[in-house]
Amino acid sequence: MSDRESAEEVVREIEGFGVRAYAHEADVSQESQVTEMISRMVGEFGTIDVLVANAGLQRDAAAADMTVAQWQKVLEVNLTGQFLCAREAVKEFLRRGVVPEVSKSAGKIVCMSSVHQIIPWAGHLNYAASKGGVLMMMQTLAQELAPHKIRVNAVAPGAIRTPINRSAWDSPEAEADLLQLIPYRRVGDPEDIATAVAVLASDLFDYVVGTTLYVDGGMTLFPGFATGG
Repeated sequence: MSDRESAEEVVREIEGFGVRAYAHEADVSQESQVTEMISRMVGEFGTIDVLVANAGLQRDAAAADMTVAQWQKVLEVNLTGQFLCAREAVKEFLRRGVVPEVSKSAGKIVCMSSVHQIIPWAGHLNYAASKGGVLMMMQTLAQELAPHKIRVNAVAPGAIRTPINRSAWDSPEAEADLLQLIPYRRVGDPEDIATAVAVLASDLFDYVVGTTLYVDGGMTLFPGFATGG
């Protein structure tokens, strides 16, 4: 979550199921804060079973106008942040190993990517580069860690109704334009992504390793070519 109030609301929802939860604020681009976050998680619950690397942001600009600060901020959060979180989780997965009564695997990592790991996006050079990096990072982690029974995969959302892209869907005109890029003709909801993450992190997908699950209504199907191009 991007603010404490929203995070605490999620905590209350989780506690409503009769289980423990807490919110922890951290800047995932800062190594010491990530180390502290994962250490606290292990201290509170004894271990960690699933990591969902979901932090992300945009700092948009044309290529000729983009500053180094804009470039670095997006890469630091979207790519370095995922690396740091994954690295610390992997340390715990390797230490603990497989616990058969919990899961068939020693741990699961779900990286949050984007359709823009494969679709170029003019005006969003830093964002697209960060997501392309997530793709190769995820696959390399999966290759390295699979022998240790650690599964690493990614979810790549298309257009989802979230604050990060509100301007693309918050008016009838904007949504109509957006839907031209989506063969399924609807904008996705956060629940679509949550469902994909939950399934990837479950033992139902135990044989799925190093895969990106695109949740995009067909955006990656090059809809401009549907009538012959």
